[in-house]
Parts: sequence; structure tokens; C-alpha cells
Amino acid sequence: MFEKVYDYQNLYDAYLKARKQKRYRKEVLSFSYALEENLIELQNELIWRTYKVGNYRPFIVYEPKKRQIVALPFRDRVVQHALNNVIEPLFDKRVIYDSYACRKGKGTHKAARRLSFFLSKPGVHYYIKADISKYFASINRVILRSILSNHIKDDGILWLLDEILNSTPETGLPIGNLMSQLFANIYLHEFDHWMKHVRGVKYYLRYMDDFIVLHASKTILKRLLRDINTFLTTKLSLRLNPKTRIDSVKNGIEFVGYRVWGGKKLIKKQHIRKMQKRVKCWRNGSISDEKLLKSFGSWIGHCADTASHKIVEKLMLHCLQAMIKRHEIAH
Repeated sequence: MFEKVYDYQNLYDAYLKARKQKRYRKEVLSFSYALEENLIELQNELIWRTYKVGNYRPFIVYEPKKRQIVALPFRDRVVQHALNNVIEPLFDKRVIYDSYACRKGKGTHKAARRLSFFLSKPGVHYYIKADISKYFASINRVILRSILSNHIKDDGILWLLDEILNSTPETGLPIGNLMSQLFANIYLHEFDHWMKHVRGVKYYLRYMDDFIVLHASKTILKRLLRDINTFLTTKLSLRLNPKTRIDSVKNGIEFVGYRVWGGKKLIKKQHIRKMQKRVKCWRNGSISDEKLLKSFGSWIGHCADTASHKIVEKLMLHCLQAMIKRHEIAH
């Protein structure tokens, strides 16, 4: 199995994935200039198990909130894609249907649609909306390693997993790693299976560490929430966010960037305000026409299949009209 990771074709495929939308960055160009030599060097390091993870470069992002992200050297990103190519399909086979993060054919749109479908069911009156407090930082690596070794027996794969897991001195997982995303998803597989197959929860869905449970009875949800707290604390060493709540479905549920009802969903108001703020920056000259137009693609994708599409389309239309008028005046 480990041979598949360092197979030259797999390393080349991993290189193509790692350079996607970044091919003209300096470190990518440098790696690409001597591509065959660099891939063979990585291959040999993996074969002889001399590979060591490079130094992380930390930086701060402010969307959706302030947090520290880390970036690895390009060669390490190639290795992580190569490993992910091999082990991700193994874990995807055992994932429950209603887990929507970091999976092919899933994502936020399908999660919101599925929630809308659940909400249209008769007798669904209340919901738990919860997420894990400081999730990536709280993941226990010893527990994670045990989960991984329960499903992977290949000594070479486990060696490489250990190299990646132990590449930072801090507890938890660094945000920004490709493998951190997979590890974080795998870590809550245990919780998913407990919810679905032990507790028999019918209306449950998860997007990374955010999850929703729906039921007719508020009393039953209160009891379930106590049990969820116990399971997460004792089995996975995790704690729920204090904002976790039980509420009525009548006002909709905020989830994965939308407010969702049965048969309907809206973009959250804060996302509309962010769009309006970006347009204001464009009008003030802080961002170019090109940058604003690039934003339109994600806006269209986000509002598709929602009742908010008319508001977003109107906002974009006014911008396009202003661009055309400005261009005509300039010429």
C-alpha cells in the first residue's frame, strides 16, 4: 500500500494537484524547473524513510474570522497530496451519507439542500445546532493516531502519518494542511457512527465540526445533547461550543452560510453585507474591476438555488452598468 504513495505517477499526479491555481508562484516554478529530479528525490526519501516535513510558514487570515493559518513548502504539499490520493478513498468508504465536508460530490450546497429536505418532513419541530469549541486545536493526536491505526495496518503509511502528525510541537492540528482537513474529518467519524448506528438518530448531518440534529421532541433532544456532551468529552476529548442550542425550526436554521427552511434557503445577511462592502471598496477605487468581477463567480455560486439570488443579481447588474458607463466615458 505504501508503494502506491511513492509511485512516480502518483507523485506526478500529486504535483499537478498541489500546483493548481498556484503554478506561477516562485517556489512552484522552482520545483517545476527540475520536476523529474525533484520527484525522484521525494520518491527516494519516502522509499528509504528519510523524508522530514519542512518548516511551516504561519500567516493570519481574517475571513470568516481572525485565525492563524500555516503553509508548508511546496514539496511537502506534493507529499501530502500523494498520501491523500491513497488513503482518502479508504476512509470515504466508511463515512456516513450525511457528512458533507471535504468529500467529492458533497459540499455546502448539498448540505443545505439536505437540511431543507429534512425540514420538510412532517413532525420535525426542534433542532440542536452545535459545533466543537476550538476544534482543530483540541484534536487529541494520541486518539487520532489510534483511530488511524484501527483502519490502516501498513507500516510505511503509519510512518508517514507519524511524520506529519508530529511535525508541529503544538497540540491539535495546524490549520492549512491538506492532511489536517482529512484528519479532522476522520476524527469525527466515530461520533457520526455513534449518532447513526448506536443512538439511531434519523435526522443528523455534519459539515466538519458543525452538526444539526432534528426531532419532534424538545425533551428528547435535551437528553440527547447531554449524551452527546458525554461521548465527545470521554471518547474524543472534545467540548461543545457554549453557543450550542436547542430551538424551534419555525424561524429557519443557520447552517453552512445559509438560513434554511423546508423548501427554501436564503444567504445569511452578513454575507450580503460583505458583498455590499466589497462593492463599496470597488466604488472607492480600493479594488480593481478585475478583482470585483472575480468575486461575481463565487457570489453566483453561493446564491444559486436560493431565494436571495435576485438581491445578488441586482447588485451585480448595477456594478456592470457602472463599469460600462465608466468605460464609455473614458473612450
